[in-house]
Amino acid sequence: MLHIVNLVSKTLIESGKSLEIASGSGQHIVQLASSLPNYIWQPTDVDQKRIISIDHRTKDNIHRNIKPARYLDATQVGWSLNYPNQNFILLINLLHLISWEKTKTLINETFQSLALDGILIIYGPFMRDGKLTSKGDIKFHKNILENDPTLGYKNDKEIKNYLLKIGLTHLNTVKMPANNLAFVFQKLSNNLSKS
Repeated sequence: MLHIVNLVSKTLIESGKSLEIASGSGQHIVQLASSLPNYIWQPTDVDQKRIISIDHRTKDNIHRNIKPARYLDATQVGWSLNYPNQNFILLINLLHLISWEKTKTLINETFQSLALDGILIIYGPFMRDGKLTSKGDIKFHKNILENDPTLGYKNDKEIKNYLLKIGLTHLNTVKMPANNLAFVFQKLSNNLSKS
């Protein structure tokens, strides 16, 4: 978890509004809010039990910069209207659990939700140039496909190319622990005409 906090802390500057999609237990947002107190953090999830868990975990936030968790299904069209002008959006460990069509919807909505100059970080397990690169990834990907063949690891190049296609600027791709990747993109004004 510390590696994610370090990456975000090095990437973000100044202050602003931040949205975490699929916050899970809320463990990341607690650490991030503490490390980046000038940001207002909005946790979200699709599961009501996890929303309750997030609020319980964040109730002692000393900086008072974490909003109450909200329900958000980021694979649905239109959610960006409820979360406009985000300076930072964080997505951890979700894309391998949704289909490619839902991934495109999520990315499109994220683009709409970002403020100008806003940063997007997508973190998780990915294929490298269409290939799985570890035994653990091969096994995990196979297990996912057995439950639903429309899910599974996405190709790093396809993700990057789609993010570029909609008008985001690629800042960095960072190799992370456990064979994960973190894609860092920004919504810059000089790219908006391409989207």
